[in-house]
Amino acid sequence: LIHNCRQHAPEGKREEASGLISATASHAPSPHDRAQPICNPPADHESSGHWDPHLKYFAAAAAVPPNFSLLFPPHPPNLPFPFLLLRRARRRRESACAATMFELRLVQGSLLKKVLEAIRDLVTDANFDCSETGFSLQAMDSSHVALVALLLRSEGFEHYRCDRNLSMGMNLNNMAKMLRCAGNDDIITLKADDGSDTVTFMFESPKQDKIADFEMKLMDIDSEHLGIPDSEYQAIVRMPSAEFMRICKDLSSIGDTVVISVTKEGVKFSTSGEIGSANIVCRQNQTVDKPEEATIIEMQEPVSLTFALRYMNSFTKASTLSDQVTISLSSELPVVVEYKIAEMGYIRFYLAPKIEEDEEMKS
Repeated sequence: LIHNCRQHAPEGKREEASGLISATASHAPSPHDRAQPICNPPADHESSGHWDPHLKYFAAAAAVPPNFSLLFPPHPPNLPFPFLLLRRARRRRESACAATMFELRLVQGSLLKKVLEAIRDLVTDANFDCSETGFSLQAMDSSHVALVALLLRSEGFEHYRCDRNLSMGMNLNNMAKMLRCAGNDDIITLKADDGSDTVTFMFESPKQDKIADFEMKLMDIDSEHLGIPDSEYQAIVRMPSAEFMRICKDLSSIGDTVVISVTKEGVKFSTSGEIGSANIVCRQNQTVDKPEEATIIEMQEPVSLTFALRYMNSFTKASTLSDQVTISLSSELPVVVEYKIAEMGYIRFYLAPKIEEDEEMKS
């Protein structure tokens, strides 16, 4: 022991180490003392079985001078600095996972950005409802003329967890600011803890060389969830979403409203304004090479309704989500403009028709 301490002691400290070892040896108990326990056992220790004979080894430790520990590292040794950080980070992740109540991971992060861009012009604040079946939203615009319904099924996410039903109120403009920080190829993860007033957005690059997380405060929004029954419509039109967007954009330069009429000849979009009028007719066309370019019309009876082009142009912002759009019309129901979102779900827009002035006067 003395030899090892002299060999490993720094230059100029070997004599000090030798003196410390000598002092330690002089204070060390004799072999006879080491055999004695630190305190006397009870008289009936053999019968009671509660006395531990291994306590005798503490006598040697008690005789060691206080500065003896300076020569040796503590046992067990402390972890190096990087390993301490890794262990603490792992514990934080484990504790976060235990407290996390809702979490979804979307590989196609750009999909969520497109969904938000499609609805944030109509709705400012909305509740996102989370359940075992999926991630959904239902909200009306400020004038209560249009309604948007969104559904992203849980099977469409790479990872989806929802311990109990949760409603998260968010400002969509603030949410858009968060999502602008994510790249189009980033993997987006949303997390919310039980009882927390914030939601966490995590953006992960495809190569996993950069991870960013943002926290956004949630809002307390009072809203009623409307039960929308399944209805039969007089006419259903399926057409390319890009074509529908182009029609609404062109007609808005002429007038403020559009009349959608479905007859045997096809579907006609017409408008009129101060500078003139315009009519665009799309006939059924199924003989195309690409199914997404087909126009399919299912008509039970002719129907003609008038709608505000301002809302229609806002609906067409969802064209980036789907190549096809479905327009369902009935004289007694709002129009439904639906875009399928891959295999995950859909986004539907409901718009009440405009009532002509003569019909309003009669009523």
